[in-house]
Amino acid sequence: MVTAMNDFEDKVRDALSDPKNQGEMSDADSVGTVGSPDCGDMLRMWLKFTEKDGRKVIDRASFQSFGCQTAIAVASMATEMLKGKTAEEAATLSANELTGDLGPLPPMKIHCGQLVEGALRNALGGEATTPENQAPTLSGDLQKPQGKVRIVPLD
Repeated sequence: MVTAMNDFEDKVRDALSDPKNQGEMSDADSVGTVGSPDCGDMLRMWLKFTEKDGRKVIDRASFQSFGCQTAIAVASMATEMLKGKTAEEAATLSANELTGDLGPLPPMKIHCGQLVEGALRNALGGEATTPENQAPTLSGDLQKPQGKVRIVPLD
């Protein structure tokens, strides 16, 4: 088991040394955000579609993440994997499949794959799927007030 964990950590380290498709996409056709600023794990995914052989396919995908290194590594793998897939094909991918070459995630990292899957699903048909409905940056979402704030003076 220790060897499997070391192998996983090595793959994550390799993915982090050169993450693919990290950053905002100004001309995206759809955007998906998932996570909570309260716990700090948030991921946004941008998708750009094109017409290929009479089918609408994902031409480019990018991401921005506030979370652990594993979430960044999974998002990097997933954005590469999405290229050339239709929205329908992409929607069938599970969190486990989106990990790509990283392989199965250890139990304490499963939420990282679910974070990426959630952002993808949101971009493919969630409530806020157009760039106009999103804050300009993911950090902008983190800085938005969350609910009502009440100040209570202490005696």
